[in-house]
Amino acid sequence: MTTTPIDGKQRDLGDGFVVRRMLPHLNARHVGPFVFFDQMGPASFKDDVGLDVRPHPHIGLATVTWLFDGVIRHRDSLGSAVDIHPGDVNWMTAGRGIVHSERTPPEVRPAGEKHNGQLHGIQVWVALPKAHERTDPAFHHHPARDLPVVERDGARLVVIAGDAFGRTSPVRVFAPMFFVEARLAAGARIEMPPQHAEWGAYVVEGAVRFGDLALGKLDMAVAHDGEPPVLVATEPSLVMLFGGAPLDGERHLWWNFVASSQELIDAAKADWAEGRFPVVPGDEYERIPLPTY
Repeated sequence: MTTTPIDGKQRDLGDGFVVRRMLPHLNARHVGPFVFFDQMGPASFKDDVGLDVRPHPHIGLATVTWLFDGVIRHRDSLGSAVDIHPGDVNWMTAGRGIVHSERTPPEVRPAGEKHNGQLHGIQVWVALPKAHERTDPAFHHHPARDLPVVERDGARLVVIAGDAFGRTSPVRVFAPMFFVEARLAAGARIEMPPQHAEWGAYVVEGAVRFGDLALGKLDMAVAHDGEPPVLVATEPSLVMLFGGAPLDGERHLWWNFVASSQELIDAAKADWAEGRFPVVPGDEYERIPLPTY
């Protein structure tokens, strides 16, 4: 088994909102189908400020939002308009192209001293297999009550997507994968799912051992080849577990686009620049321009 530590990069997006980018990384461009992994916050918004990610496009991937605190209103070009709360899953399949926005709902960010809106969560991108990267876009929301929960020996495991620990999430996935929230008491011991070939762990809170590596808060490690690593909590911890089968080839990542060929990236760039992507109903009047880099 090969185990690799991953050091993230923190980015301040303004208004007190910070993200920690863990993937892609020079030491791990992808883990299973996961090509992007961000921790959002924790952030505290005041005085009528909130998350305002204007409409922007995606291709070739599925996005997954998992919150620990706060609420985000998702709108997309399919007409979806859904608020996501902690424990719910938003799975958006971009396929050949989708546009969406993510904002703090106006009713939960009034101005004044009593307002102290919180936001804390994880966002990941899952690359679609080549056979599905041009599939029709889709959006599915799954409330917390529909997700499998496994409780064992000081561990509470929520299977967000894919299959792990004997349970399968109702979220539709396109390749073998797992995405799990693990809340662990000190001393809890978990063997990573043996049916998968690549594994990752990200420590949101606490401290663990992952294989032969000691990980603290905001640390990540990934592993592949050989026996699945064992994760042991050395103190009460919140850890995100993820991985799956290796990707069916490398992927190009540019801005919000993921594709198996540069030609698909170039076509998406031209479509966004020239206004050929659909608009987001209810959020038609703003958009993020195509970057100039």
